[in-house]
Amino acid sequence: MDLEYGPEYIEFLDEVAKFCKQYHGLTFNKDGPKTPFAESEGSSGPVMHRSEWQKILIEKGYFARSVPREYGGYGGEADMLKSRIIASEFSKSKTPTPMGGQGIDMLVPTLLEMGTEEQKQRYIKPTLHGEMIWCQGYSEPGAGSDLASLQTKGELINGEWVINGQKIWTSTAQFSQMCFCLVRTEPDAPKHAGISYLLIPMDTPGIEVRPLVDMTLKPGFNEVFFTDVKIPEGNIIGKRGEGWAVANATLGYERGSLAPPDATMSRLNMLIDLMKNETLDGKPLIEHPIYRDRLMQIQGKVLAQQSHGLRLLSAKLNPGTDVKIGKMIQKLTGTELRHELEGLAIDVMGEIGTLYEQSPHIKNDGTWQFIYMYFLGLIIGGGTSQIQKNIIAERGLGMPKEPKIQGA
Repeated sequence: MDLEYGPEYIEFLDEVAKFCKQYHGLTFNKDGPKTPFAESEGSSGPVMHRSEWQKILIEKGYFARSVPREYGGYGGEADMLKSRIIASEFSKSKTPTPMGGQGIDMLVPTLLEMGTEEQKQRYIKPTLHGEMIWCQGYSEPGAGSDLASLQTKGELINGEWVINGQKIWTSTAQFSQMCFCLVRTEPDAPKHAGISYLLIPMDTPGIEVRPLVDMTLKPGFNEVFFTDVKIPEGNIIGKRGEGWAVANATLGYERGSLAPPDATMSRLNMLIDLMKNETLDGKPLIEHPIYRDRLMQIQGKVLAQQSHGLRLLSAKLNPGTDVKIGKMIQKLTGTELRHELEGLAIDVMGEIGTLYEQSPHIKNDGTWQFIYMYFLGLIIGGGTSQIQKNIIAERGLGMPKEPKIQGA
């Protein structure tokens, strides 16, 4: 079997490689749009706004490749090999990848699958261009893993939804212009059947955002309070009371986006460089058996994750293929692997690895320490590892359901 690229793909690979070389070391203006993605790690190279970069990538077909042009995408056919080439070349270079986030990775595919034509025209393009930032209003103080127990209420009064309640662990709410939010609109229906999926402008009167400082010492999450918040009746995806199906579609896209394999491979290459430069007893740490063994175990997991990512990618070319369990596996293994990888980097740096924030001796701007802590949150977000393991075991492997404790 010939596994080499054909002429068309060799030409495309050369094109992408030249593009990455042209924008090697690109950084972003700090005075750009107020988003959590507004700047990158410092390096020498061209400088531009994040939104400008998004538009360049879309124009070249390196991002939003299969999103129809009328919605702001490139408008090309899905091509597994070209998608793979793009991801591989970007991960090998220091060229910034496209902006992600809850709007781009989660809401846009949900809208393409379930949104109205008016919603697609209104929301997808500015979201892809980084001009409209979204947050996710799912979890509540009493509804986390048991999300269907949510109590935030939405009432339809005189052609408007009137929303009251509270959300928590809402990432990027302080930066966002919009929120896709689950509210209970049918209080007498069974808990999974009484939920609607609403789109809420974050500048609507009655919304209060309270940042929550996490272990990274940054406000990565927020509490969001809704007091008589009024939005148009048409700001709903799907039918009234059928938002649980929409939410599950979004969760599927979320789980597939939390730990992309090529980003992990890029991070692994950075770890290898770090281990070549850090020394112990006069030798590079990559030559020490204990550290090298840990590195090779992680490398094996990264390669396995990449192979699994290719399986999910190829499944997209076969309509009707169920990849829900596959995305859960990617989320489970990917987030835990990133945490393990960042932890090895901290160990490699020795006592320097324990530093954080403003220390003059900190390396790589403290990104190893920050991401190590950040991925603890992602292990929980989108369904905890324990929940993922239960679902994979029961629905994927056909194992017996977890026994229920009587009286609990």
